[in-house]
Order: sequence, then C-alpha cells, then structure tokens
Amino acid sequence: MMNRLQQLAKLEGHWQGLNQLWLSPNDPVRESETAVSVTNTGQDNFVTLAYTWADAGKPQDGLLLIGQANEGIQAVWVDSWHMGKQMMLCHGEVTANGGVSVRGSYAAPPDPDWGWRIDVEPEENGRFRLLMYNITPHGEEMLAVTAIYTR
Repeated sequence: MMNRLQQLAKLEGHWQGLNQLWLSPNDPVRESETAVSVTNTGQDNFVTLAYTWADAGKPQDGLLLIGQANEGIQAVWVDSWHMGKQMMLCHGEVTANGGVSVRGSYAAPPDPDWGWRIDVEPEENGRFRLLMYNITPHGEEMLAVTAIYTR
C-alpha cells in the first residue's frame, strides 16, 4: 500500500510556534507559545505529533497519532486541557496538499454530541499549521485552535 502520509512524514523533527485558542467566536483569543515534536513510528506507517502549549500560564500537552486505514486516515487525539482523561478516535482523509483532515466527536450532556475536526496542513514555506474546529450538533463549524509551527 502506498504511504499516504509521506508529506506529513517529511515534517519529522522539532518545531516551535504560536498557539491561539478561542473558547467561542466572540471571546478574545488566548495565546501561548507552543512546541511540537513530529516523529515517524511503526515502520513509518504512523506519524505522531506530541505538542505542548499553555492556558493562562498553566502548561498543557497533547498527542495526535495518525495512521493509514484501509480507507482513509485514522487518528487518536488526547489533550490535557481539551480532553482530560478521554481519548478521541477520529477518521478522515488526506488533503490535496498532503496534509490530513480528521473528525471525531465528544459528549456534551445533556445535549447531543459535538464534533471536532483536526487539520494538519504542511505549507511550502517551511512551516505547517495545526487547526482544530468545534462542530455543533447542527453542523456549524467554529475555529477553536490555530497553531502555526516553524523550525
């Protein structure tokens, strides 16, 4: 099987950047420094992004494990602030630029589950973006996180 993650695999190494978090579209952005280590694992069948960031000065961290499925892409996401002790299982696809876009969901009792989309976007200018979107039960997407990384 062709490695559909080859563009992401080229991101291997250490990166730094700026993390921006929006709790809602009308709230002010919450910014912090961020760092990520991208590694290839499982005989280059998986790409891992292990990142750090902060909210109100309190350190946070997360991990995104991305792999090829028979159809499309699978991912597991954890984040100390966003997910607590839970893991989110995600499914998606490779994007036109060789990045990935995956989607999962989380419980929001007593309301229906909400969706969450994560995009990893390699850019030609020697950087990449990690974008996360909150998705209402009605399908409305709102940008929640933007992290732009450079070496």
